[in-house]
Amino acid sequence: QVRLVESGGGSVQTGGTLKLSCTASGYTYSTLCMGWFRQIPGEEREGVATIANSYNTNYADSVKGRFTVSLDNRKNTLYLQMNTLKPEDTAIYYCAAGSSTFDGYCRFVETDFDYWGQGTQVTVSS
Repeated sequence: QVRLVESGGGSVQTGGTLKLSCTASGYTYSTLCMGWFRQIPGEEREGVATIANSYNTNYADSVKGRFTVSLDNRKNTLYLQMNTLKPEDTAIYYCAAGSSTFDGYCRFVETDFDYWGQGTQVTVSS
């Protein structure tokens, strides 16, 4: 059984940094699509960043240049380094894993991902 567990969420002020982690058990990362999504209560979940085949990354326009996704296969852990945080980044952040890549990249399509973590809250105050 695949299990994803996020950690690292918290509260910061505008301009602050946080690093989210997602530790997986039950399978290996090396050939899978991994990603981060986020959701504000009452709104649809949106893709933030993905990494395919441990290398090819994809970012939402709203986080490009501020967030970095990375994968440590030895630790079975996915990371999201978030810099220059803004109040609009406030959301519950979810880690996801799947096996669907397209032209070597992962899409921001929820149905492409088979497994999800429980989420971790990120709050950015102005």
